[in-house]
Amino acid sequence: MAQELLVHAEGDAFIADTAYDADHIRSDVRKLEMKPVIHSHPGRKRRLPLGRPLYQLRYRLECCFHDLKRFRAVATRYDKTATCYLAVQHVAAMLLWLH
Repeated sequence: MAQELLVHAEGDAFIADTAYDADHIRSDVRKLEMKPVIHSHPGRKRRLPLGRPLYQLRYRLECCFHDLKRFRAVATRYDKTATCYLAVQHVAAMLLWLH
C-alpha cells in the first residue's frame, strides 16, 4: 500500500505510522526528496531519528479520528450515500468542537 501512497505524495515530509517502517519505504521517500517521519518499529535493532514536532501532528490527527469513531454512525457507516455519510461526519465534528 505504501508504494501506491507514495505515487501521490506531495510536500516536504512523509508522516506515517510504525507499520510503514521499512528501509525500502524510507529510501523511496528520500528519492522523492521528502523527509520520512516514521516511528521506528520496536523490532528494529537501532532506532532511527524522528521529527518529533511533525510526529506530534500525526498523533493529534489520530486522536481526532478516534474521537470521531466514538460516534456509532461514523464508525459503522450505516448511510447508503456518500453525501449522507459526509453529513453525519460534519455533525459529529461539530459536536466534538462544541464539547
